[in-house]
Amino acid sequence: MFIGPVFTQELVTSPRRLRFYAARAVYVAALLALVATAWLLLTGTQDVRNVGDMARFGATVFQLLAPLQLALALFFSALLAASAVAQEKDRRTLVLLLMTRLSNSELVLGKLFSSLLQVFVFLAAALPLFLLLGLLGGVSLEQIGRVFAVTAAAALAAGSLGSTLALWREKTFQTLALVFLALMFWLAAGELLTAAADWAHRAHPAWTPLWGAGISPWRAVLAAARPSLGQGTGLPGFGSPANLFIAVAGAIAVAANGVAILSVRVWNPSREFQRQTAEDEDVFAQDAVAAIRSPHAAAQKTRPVWDNPILWREVRTWAYGRKVLVVRLAYLALAALSAWALHAAMAEGSPARGQLMLGLAPIVVLSLILLNALAVTSITTERDLGALDLLLVTDLAAPEFIFGKLGGVYYVAKEMVLVPLALCVYLWLAGATTLENLIYLAGALALLQLFVAVLGIHSGLNYVNSRHAVAVSLGTVFFLLVGIATCMRIMISFSGSFEWQLTPFLVFMVGGGISMFVALGVRNPSAAIGWASLACPLFTFVAITSFLQGQTLGVFLVVVGTYAFTTAAMLIPAVYEFDVATGRTTAAEE
Repeated sequence: MFIGPVFTQELVTSPRRLRFYAARAVYVAALLALVATAWLLLTGTQDVRNVGDMARFGATVFQLLAPLQLALALFFSALLAASAVAQEKDRRTLVLLLMTRLSNSELVLGKLFSSLLQVFVFLAAALPLFLLLGLLGGVSLEQIGRVFAVTAAAALAAGSLGSTLALWREKTFQTLALVFLALMFWLAAGELLTAAADWAHRAHPAWTPLWGAGISPWRAVLAAARPSLGQGTGLPGFGSPANLFIAVAGAIAVAANGVAILSVRVWNPSREFQRQTAEDEDVFAQDAVAAIRSPHAAAQKTRPVWDNPILWREVRTWAYGRKVLVVRLAYLALAALSAWALHAAMAEGSPARGQLMLGLAPIVVLSLILLNALAVTSITTERDLGALDLLLVTDLAAPEFIFGKLGGVYYVAKEMVLVPLALCVYLWLAGATTLENLIYLAGALALLQLFVAVLGIHSGLNYVNSRHAVAVSLGTVFFLLVGIATCMRIMISFSGSFEWQLTPFLVFMVGGGISMFVALGVRNPSAAIGWASLACPLFTFVAITSFLQGQTLGVFLVVVGTYAFTTAAMLIPAVYEFDVATGRTTAAEE
């Protein structure tokens, strides 16, 4: 096969795993439960009298599920492709693959398509459910086909970016951060082009180009989910925006994979790794010669280490590579775009709360994801390199290790911590919010930042397989954010009594609680994690309803109480049961 034995091996062995079928069934069941929840909300707030009401319901649910499926496909395609290659690098097994007779294309495309296999299986499993929505009316087969074509093209492009960046960079955090930053720049480019198209429409009312929908996956899937009413891109050779986006996504995938195929053996083994190894050998040789000639002079060259050596190493060395500066600069560039969007919204007068959320939410979401990625990779990298085993034979105390790692995460990602808080302060200075709401917003945001950092440490300690640890940690954060956004969209689409909506959402609360307990507590169960897993979905629903009703104090109290308890439920066992979690206890002690 052109793709090679790497993909063939994954294609043959994946159906033998029970989780392959379980994950697919859970995904389709979750989408079906979402449709059922929307139906209960519709029938509870209004009467369904004719086929027109059914058609409107089908169209509304379709336009809700299409962007949700796109978000899941984008995130997990990039994550799975990047983490698959990063794990090979951390375990030094990629070098072994390079020593075989695999061609560059077989290696690159094999790793890519083996990573994307489950994503495309999910899309195929969800297709019958979307076709059932077409039976309700309001949705055509053409719309469904466009949505799935856009989603598949976006997943292929995102996976190609993730695989290429993982083959290029050496550090896992650098890889994950650059992948998510690249996706955010992609979405931002679509928004900028949309603004340019609006300006062109104001200058020439007869011309309505949909450039943003042809570039941004988010805009493209929204355009694809709507009926085609003569909308065009304004560019010759392309009919609908979906066609332009598929061409753009295909070009991104071809370009990314082409660069990876040409450069995979140039990038790997990493020149940074080779240079660092050579420098270490030179330094060791020089120190040995100096120690022989003058033991006292050699002793004077040692660097003083703080009382907490873990924190010293995280702060005083390039533990995550020098290219982390590129990550910081890219993040600051995106933060500048968010600040510009907020300023533009403020310049228009009294902006709506939704406009401010669209300007602030992307940078906040990116900050939480990057913090979590840094926290989980700070543990998984130590494990894959064998450094964690060396730490376990020292007299290093558990609080030194845990709080040293947390302190290092906050120091390395200080821009991700401070910039969202600074944007909140800007909203207060600009008069968009009150001082009371600023305190609530900043306090809740600071707690969520601590929560995602502790979640990363917890997942890294409890999952031996680095790829599983990264997927569970980032997946938990992503599903939490996507779940909140989905619930808010359903409540707004099927408006009614928020108190009555509690019953239809019970299925999601129970399912979310079980999923959270499986992710957080199945490896090291505790009563506190069990209660936290059950409480988080319920009280998150309460926080969403309080927010939509304008009860800011209620949102703050619920968020602080819920996530402070969940953070403590993960942090306390990490400190006091560190030996059990890492396997440092002896058989006699157990």
